[in-house]
Amino acid sequence: AVFLLCSCSITKEDGDKVQDLDFTVVSEDEIPPELLSMIEEKKTSPFKMTFQDQGFLYIGVGYGEQETAGYSIAVNELYETGNAVYIDTNLIGPGPEEKGKLTPTYPYVVIKTENVNKSVVFD
Repeated sequence: AVFLLCSCSITKEDGDKVQDLDFTVVSEDEIPPELLSMIEEKKTSPFKMTFQDQGFLYIGVGYGEQETAGYSIAVNELYETGNAVYIDTNLIGPGPEEKGKLTPTYPYVVIKTENVNKSVVFD
């Protein structure tokens, strides 16, 4: 009789939060020029991107073209797990005073944090 042994390995993804990450919301004039150029190319459609520069990780999230001004973006969470960085953002609509003003805008946010050399997961 011959016995065939198969070995299967299951890798548990470490999705448990290790720590919240400190971050800064970066103003447009503080965004590295290469990243700003990429944002300008993509801003008409929703986008999610990362950029590394001088030991920092920049994370950009854009919500594409909106009909009016007055939008803002909340960064709900930015945290590190054993194998990734997770970010959760939310687009907040304009107030009633802005809704009648049909001026296209392209809301996006760029945050800067220490580069921990892990992939970024957008929630």
